[in-house]
Amino acid sequence: MASGILAILDDIAALMDDVAIATKVATRKTAGILGDDLAVNAEKATGFLAERELPILWSITKGSLINKLIIVPVALLLNAFVPFAITVILLLGGCYLAYEGTEKIIDYIHTAKKRVGPAIADRPATPSANDEQTKIKSAITTDFILSVEIVIIALGTVTGQASSIQIVTVSAVALLATVGVYGLVALIVRMDDAGYQLIKRSNDSGFLAKLGHVLVRGLPVIIRLLSVVGTLALLLVAGGLFVHNLNFLHTMLPGIPATIKEFGIGLLVGMAIAGLIALFKAFGTSSQKPFFLKD
Repeated sequence: MASGILAILDDIAALMDDVAIATKVATRKTAGILGDDLAVNAEKATGFLAERELPILWSITKGSLINKLIIVPVALLLNAFVPFAITVILLLGGCYLAYEGTEKIIDYIHTAKKRVGPAIADRPATPSANDEQTKIKSAITTDFILSVEIVIIALGTVTGQASSIQIVTVSAVALLATVGVYGLVALIVRMDDAGYQLIKRSNDSGFLAKLGHVLVRGLPVIIRLLSVVGTLALLLVAGGLFVHNLNFLHTMLPGIPATIKEFGIGLLVGMAIAGLIALFKAFGTSSQKPFFLKD
């Protein structure tokens, strides 16, 4: 009996050792996507009142965990029975990310034009409940697409392993992605509060006070930087999905650095989708006009 228990424990230890190695490799390969995920979600989790930041971030985190609970088993089943479907899903996700990144650039250009144009009423400084829900839904949707790629890349590193190692490794990477990314996002969005506490406890004097002022002044800069990096990350991830899953794009223009090529493809796809959507909207608006008002 004792020898049987020892044998089981030995098998479990060997399995966990294999999982640990596989998880380490998978995490290293998904590090770039995790960085993009951090930039995108940190940008989406900011811009709210201080007391609303953590509740909103928690809502996004719960949505991210639900995403992983859906994606991991579906990815494992598709990989086993319909592997081609994974490529289709990744390409559709790339289209969404490309459009979202391009839409941010278009919105920024429109906002810049309004600033130099005639004065208009300022938008209320306090986001409404609808604004919060819209941003939460957008963040969870984007997280879903990025999570799909993270899970697929992790799955690709253990394709030749036993099913038990695949399941545990992919699940571990998915959990680490959520906990790690949103833990860092929480630290970023609360760094100004930490700064205020340092200033208060040090009576605004000494090294801790200086550090507090750096944290308070640094948060707006980091938020603006993350907004830019998050937009670039959306286009880079989208372009990467197309380049890595469409062979003719992978082999096209071999002399161009991969980062530039992926960004360019992501931007072109996003512009094409944004143009089609604008065209459909314009067509839908014109079709609703009475015939005597049409051009």
